[in-house]
Amino acid sequence: MSNEIAVAQDELISDFELFEDWMDRYQYLIDLGRRLPEFPEELRTEENRIRGCQSQVWFVADKKDGRLEFRAISDAAIVSGLIALLLRLYSGRYPQDILDTPPDFVTALQLESHLSPTRSNGLSSMLQAIRRFATEALEDA
Repeated sequence: MSNEIAVAQDELISDFELFEDWMDRYQYLIDLGRRLPEFPEELRTEENRIRGCQSQVWFVADKKDGRLEFRAISDAAIVSGLIALLLRLYSGRYPQDILDTPPDFVTALQLESHLSPTRSNGLSSMLQAIRRFATEALEDA
């Protein structure tokens, strides 16, 4: 079954294939991170902070018309880029689709072998948070 997230993952993988090497991919990630929408200071709370990330990461979810809207920010450039990827894939999606779609892009892009262990751990923590938000949204429905 194809869903919006699976389609977005395929597009993301195609985007990354345009870059010859990892230095260009890192630069692309940093550029994506720079374009993240403003994240309100009042949401930068301990409650919204993702644990397991070496850098500071704040992540919030709102439910709108049955879909989850995510907002997030980091104080680190590459992590902000990873956030931009996650928002592109998961924001505005149905909770069940989030839970039903494995994050295949991580393997397809070989992120775990090209990110430092702390960034890889942070990405994993953010993915877990997204899944937790989706599970909670379904339980609240």
